[in-house]
Amino acid sequence: MSKVATRFAPSPTGALHIGGVRTALFNWLFSKNQKGTFHLRIEDTDKERSKDEHKIQIIKSLKWIGIEHEGEEYIQSTKINDHVNVVNELLKNGHAYKCYCSTEEIEEQKKRAKQKKMPYIYNRKWRDTDVKDAPKDIKPVIRFKSKIEGSSVLKDLVQGDVEIENNTIEDFIILRNDGTPTYNLSATVDDHQMGMTHIIRGDDHKINTFKQIQIYLAMKWEVPQFAHIPLIHTIEGKKLSKRDNASTLDDYSKIGIMPDALRNYLLRLGWSYQDKEIFTLEESIKYFNLEGIGKSPSKLDMSRILSMNEHYIKTIDENDFKLIDDNAKKIISEFKNELSSLKELNKENIEPIVNELIKRHETNFKGVGQPLRVALTGSKFGPGLYDIVISLGKEEVEQRLGKIL
Repeated sequence: MSKVATRFAPSPTGALHIGGVRTALFNWLFSKNQKGTFHLRIEDTDKERSKDEHKIQIIKSLKWIGIEHEGEEYIQSTKINDHVNVVNELLKNGHAYKCYCSTEEIEEQKKRAKQKKMPYIYNRKWRDTDVKDAPKDIKPVIRFKSKIEGSSVLKDLVQGDVEIENNTIEDFIILRNDGTPTYNLSATVDDHQMGMTHIIRGDDHKINTFKQIQIYLAMKWEVPQFAHIPLIHTIEGKKLSKRDNASTLDDYSKIGIMPDALRNYLLRLGWSYQDKEIFTLEESIKYFNLEGIGKSPSKLDMSRILSMNEHYIKTIDENDFKLIDDNAKKIISEFKNELSSLKELNKENIEPIVNELIKRHETNFKGVGQPLRVALTGSKFGPGLYDIVISLGKEEVEQRLGKIL
């Protein structure tokens, strides 16, 4: 049996979402538990929306919560030629075909489906049509020749057996008419080339999985095992999105949520082991399994996160503050005293205090900022010091600094 290999494959088109962090955590823990490997793939083929700043934020966020990947990041955009080669092979072997439908034709098909109140499925016009009849003024897309008859069963490691009628899966596009491959084709080729044994992701990918399995079978590749985890909802029961408050790790770290506390909370969000609530990192790796993942969506509960954080703050080991020596405590004490005289907190009135401490203690910004950040959040990593202080508020800052002193 192959050594377990998992991956997390975000797109750098925005900040990493809390749901994505949980998916990465489950993949990482499963690999660690199975003595396998965990990889990070950056799916950056959307050149207009992909940005380096988002890629950096993704890597930094995973590191903050304790998730480390094997080797270098796998950059999807560098593998486009491999993806196109597979499309050509599928064409050659009769598992794909050129579709010459115009944009107007497709829109008309969608319009008719809407009128009939039915989901749109491409009518397969060019599936068996001779390309000699193709219009000369239309550049074709390449479609995968999906199964038409019978049904397919996905043996999902979380959801159990999931069956679907094959005729509900359209002949999906695998290469656009501008020569760029689509998500389902690229993801499948990458997962195969990376040697992935288990694909663990959100259950909104189930239909993609049925499409991707057909590509695996057509290429005679070994099919990995799939596990689809339920999505995270807001406390009101709506699907969590990037537009919701506190949806990224920065939102949590800047209000002083400790990495271990958030990791523990996300672990328990949709996964359980007996009636245990608190898990050290070692226990998380030891006990994590796919059988413990529930089938229903979980609700993100901020009050539960704060409660978990309080537990970690109260039980934090003094050794975790070796970074706070006697000199650092002087800096913390002086910062606390200066802060008490401020009526409101903003960068304009906090910055002079920090600059004065730098001058007084003959150090640099790190020499002042790091002990303050550790004292306020329990971590030397995270957002800017000013963001942390402003987000926590004067009373909470004074309380946390007082605890250290």
